[in-house]
Amino acid sequence: MALSNNVIGAINFVAMLLSVPVIGAGIWLTTQADNACVKILQWPVIILGILILVVALAGFVGAFWRVQYLLVFYLIAMLILIILLGCLVVFVYMVTIKGSGHVEPSRAYLEYKTDDFSGWLKRRVRSSYKWDRIRVCLSSTSLCSELNQSYRMAQDFFNAHLTPLQSGCCKPPTQCGYTFVNPTYWISPINTAVDMDCLQWSNEQTQLCYACDSCKAGLLANLRKEWRRADLILLITLVALIWVYLIGCCAFRNAKTEDLFRKYKQGYT
Repeated sequence: MALSNNVIGAINFVAMLLSVPVIGAGIWLTTQADNACVKILQWPVIILGILILVVALAGFVGAFWRVQYLLVFYLIAMLILIILLGCLVVFVYMVTIKGSGHVEPSRAYLEYKTDDFSGWLKRRVRSSYKWDRIRVCLSSTSLCSELNQSYRMAQDFFNAHLTPLQSGCCKPPTQCGYTFVNPTYWISPINTAVDMDCLQWSNEQTQLCYACDSCKAGLLANLRKEWRRADLILLITLVALIWVYLIGCCAFRNAKTEDLFRKYKQGYT
């Protein structure tokens, strides 16, 4: 019984360690400007990671101090958390499966359209109330102003690999035909009728293209890229947690069998 309990305790310690990448993925998302403004995925991930840590700690204590109800709680609660984590991994994959940029002539960066993304993601930026809050948050960052320090010449800017958010929010759409002055100051559009975003562009540094659909699309593209990275971490952790849980179930069953056999021998003697 003691050996099996030690095995269960060690397994729960591993489960505690596996909560770290989940919590870390959530914290990493909070450090990204776009996720900090949208606030959708990071807190569910952090809370789920903390719950995994708490449940694994309960199992660890139950194994080493032989508290039976804590071990039962661990087995039930961890199964629920594994299912929730699996659902989250599948959900993030499904909502980020669509979305890609469009190549523009003589440009190294891509441009984005909201129609290229999943309906669930589009609904996150569709309402004016939600977008006004996000827009104010984005405009308060150094997202666009840092471009002015990096690119002085037009060709250098056109050859730059901008983030989707910078491509969508910090400049007008290429097809509008604006003339480059600096990365956040453009003049003399050729064709403003080609896209409504051409009329939304403003050289006011707090406005720029934050009201444009291209900015919404750039935000979604950034979210998609970061969420898929976080999802990969969650998937690897999920597979590891499933293995740890299965080993723990086997160890718990062996511990119960040893306990029954010991009681049987005591009764027999």
